[in-house]
Amino acid sequence: MRSRSDIAGNICRSPMAEAILADMVKKKGLSDKWKVESAAVIDYHVGRQPDKRTLETLKKFGITEYKHKARQVTTEDFRNFDYIMGMDAHNVCDLKEIESLAADGKAVVQMFGMYDPEGECEVPDPYYEKGLEAFEQVVIFFPFSL
Repeated sequence: MRSRSDIAGNICRSPMAEAILADMVKKKGLSDKWKVESAAVIDYHVGRQPDKRTLETLKKFGITEYKHKARQVTTEDFRNFDYIMGMDAHNVCDLKEIESLAADGKAVVQMFGMYDPEGECEVPDPYYEKGLEAFEQVVIFFPFSL
């Protein structure tokens, strides 16, 4: 199974989702069956490390060995992944536009929060908030979404 999480800049929510899902896959002994990555729908932060608050939050939740550099989603991703998930409706709309350019794409584009038992939800963007609290709140969304 190949899964991607995609977001505008690929330095906050999507790397957190990638790191958490990859950690869960590893702990369940499924690393040989799952490929987990994240990418951006826009090129603002391509090549950059995750936001320092993202890394601090991951460490707080026990994920300490995470390496990532932001990259932009490509049409090739729609051929190589089974699922591509956006964090909010804008991401999903952007992903579907890119998907339309992938001639033989197989990936299913979904909202990351569609599996929340309380109903489909968008994962809030903590980027413009100060401190770690908004980032820690984002982590709460991921176990319900996986």
